[in-house]
Amino acid sequence: MAKTILVTGSSGLVGRSCTQLFLREGYEVYGIDNDARALYFGKEASTRETIATSHSRLRELKELDIDITNRVAVRDLIHRIKPHAIIHTAAQPSHDKAAEIPFLDFETNAVGTLNLIESLRQANLDGTFVHLSTNKVYGDSPNLLPLAELETRFDYADEHFEIGINESQSVDASMHSLFGVSKLSADILVQEYGRYFGMNTCVLRGGCLTGSNHQGVELHGFLSWLVKCNMTSFEYSIFGHKGKQVRDNLHADDVATFALNFVQNPKIAAVYNLGGGYSNSVSIIEAITLVEQASGIRMKVSYKPQARKGDHIVYYSDLTKIQSDYPSWKVNWSLKNIIEDLVLHQHGR
Repeated sequence: MAKTILVTGSSGLVGRSCTQLFLREGYEVYGIDNDARALYFGKEASTRETIATSHSRLRELKELDIDITNRVAVRDLIHRIKPHAIIHTAAQPSHDKAAEIPFLDFETNAVGTLNLIESLRQANLDGTFVHLSTNKVYGDSPNLLPLAELETRFDYADEHFEIGINESQSVDASMHSLFGVSKLSADILVQEYGRYFGMNTCVLRGGCLTGSNHQGVELHGFLSWLVKCNMTSFEYSIFGHKGKQVRDNLHADDVATFALNFVQNPKIAAVYNLGGGYSNSVSIIEAITLVEQASGIRMKVSYKPQARKGDHIVYYSDLTKIQSDYPSWKVNWSLKNIIEDLVLHQHGR
C-alpha cells in the first residue's frame, strides 16, 4: 500500500515540485492550497492556473482548497488521511509584505504551522514533518560579519565564511522583519516537536528558491521577477547596497529531492541551511548581466538608495552539514541553467 504524503502550498513553487516528485516515486499525495498568494500580492501572483493544471496533468493528486489557519479543517483532514509525512511549504513569503499584514503573516506562518504539526502528532506520532523555513530567521546578523566590496558584488572578507553561512549563525540581537519573526517562531516550534515529542522533524532554512513555476512579484521572487521585468521591458528597481547584494539560488526541484531524501531517512529535530551555495551565488548586477545574455534583451533599471530593512547584504548557504548527513543529495541545477529555464518559460507565456 502506497504511503500518504501531504504537501501544503501544493500549487506553489516548491509545493508543486514536491507533489510531482512524490507522485513519480509512487506515494499517494494530497495537496492543500487556497491561492493565498493572490491575496498577498494580487492576481498576477495567483497560482490558480497551476491548480487548474494539476487537475489535468496530475490526475493522481488529491488537491483541496484548505487554509492552514483553519484549525478544524486541517485537523479533520490529517486525522482522516493520517499521512506518513507532511511537506510544509505554504507560507506568507514576503519580507516586506509582512509589515502591512502582521496578523495574517503571523497566523499563516506561525499558527498555521502549529495547526499542522500538532494535528500530525495527534494522528500519527511516527509521522515526519518537513518544514520550509528561511534564512531570514538569522535576521540581519550576517551583515555584522566583515565584508569586502568587489567590482560587482560584496562578499565575506573572513575566510571562515568563504563557503557560506552555517547553522550556528545567531538568530538573536538582529532585525528580522516581521516575516523573519513569524518564520523563526515556526522554525523553533518544529524543532521543539522533534526534541520534546521525539518526532521526525526537519527545518530547511532556504535562501532564494526559484524555478519556472515561480509567480515572481516585486515583493517576493528575486530571479523570477528579474526575468519577468527583463522580458516585458518593465523597469526593475534595485533597493540599496549598489546592487551588489548577493544571494544563492536553488531550484525548487532540488528542494524536492532533498525532502524525498529526508522522508526516506528521517531524523529528529534536524536543521539545515538549504541553498545553492557559493557556486550558485550572484549579486543583482551580476544577475542582470546573466539575464541579458540569456534573453538578448537590455534591462531597464532604476536605483533606490534606501535598502530594505533587515535585508542581507551577502548571504549564501554553507551546505557542509546537509551534504554530510545526506551525501546522495546535491545541487543539480546550476545558476546558468536556472536563468535559461526562467527565460524560456517567460518567453513561452
